[in-house]
Amino acid sequence: MTQRLKERYTELVQSGQLGEDLNPHQVPKITKIVVNRGVGDASQNTRALDNYLQELSIITGQCAVVTRSKKAIASFKIRENVPVGVSVTLRGEKMYAFLDRLINLALPRIRDFQGISKKGFDGRGNYNIGLGEQLMFPEIEYEKVEQIRGLDISIVTSANNNNTASVLLKGLGMPFCN
Repeated sequence: MTQRLKERYTELVQSGQLGEDLNPHQVPKITKIVVNRGVGDASQNTRALDNYLQELSIITGQCAVVTRSKKAIASFKIRENVPVGVSVTLRGEKMYAFLDRLINLALPRIRDFQGISKKGFDGRGNYNIGLGEQLMFPEIEYEKVEQIRGLDISIVTSANNNNTASVLLKGLGMPFCN
């Protein structure tokens, strides 16, 4: 089953809105989406780490992976090989399904939502969003949440600059504010 957002992307490419003078291989596209969450205090609490893994897996529709520290940092009270985060990398159909749910379901559920900032671009065509809580996703049940925590979403595109990536994401329906 082809995702609705992927069909919208092919319509944008065929209509020439993303680049009339570009050949089809130069038209920017979304290559992957990385969803990341720092665990913080859950490095000592394995039950909380399991809850974070389960929540991220429910939100994205793909199994989450625990990221571990590579070296010890005494000032942060981190030892080597201790869990410091949970992440998921989405590609293909699951990527388009997640982005569609983010744009059309999750972001409009934010209280007083006026759109997301254009300041999240990194200069190379990638976009980063930081969300304050996981409750905006309809898959998460409020009663089962032990602690409200944020998550970071990185949308990696094949665009070379921010303007091209902005046109791509705006064409896919990303609600940027003015």
